[in-house]
Amino acid sequence: MKLSNGALVAVVDGEKLVLFKNTNAQEIRLSPLEIPAMEDRVSGSSGRRSSEANPDNDTQAEDGFAMGVAEVLNKWSVTNKIDELLVIAAPKTLGELRKHWHKDLESKLAGEIAKDLTGHSSDQIAAAIEKA
Repeated sequence: MKLSNGALVAVVDGEKLVLFKNTNAQEIRLSPLEIPAMEDRVSGSSGRRSSEANPDNDTQAEDGFAMGVAEVLNKWSVTNKIDELLVIAAPKTLGELRKHWHKDLESKLAGEIAKDLTGHSSDQIAAAIEKA
């Protein structure tokens, strides 16, 4: 996958967010960014399937974290702080994020990778992007 120079890369799981900026259009070079403050959420989205009618506290916390991440990225998108975004997230977290994307942010998505890479180095993340 190719990313433009300046593209934002968000690497997310149910409890951690790591942000990078791509600093090279020819090959992926990721520079870490500061993590923004996010509002704590008690639970994620409503409208769960019946098999998920009573999610445990961990599930609610993970869904709430994903909702907080989506809110920050949506805000950045509508205030033109994001031109292009790649999201790499654990599959369950990615599903929860998608429920909360603003239309403006959806138009700026360069892609999504359903993998949990939050504990990986920037070089390993760059390699995963190039393979995608």
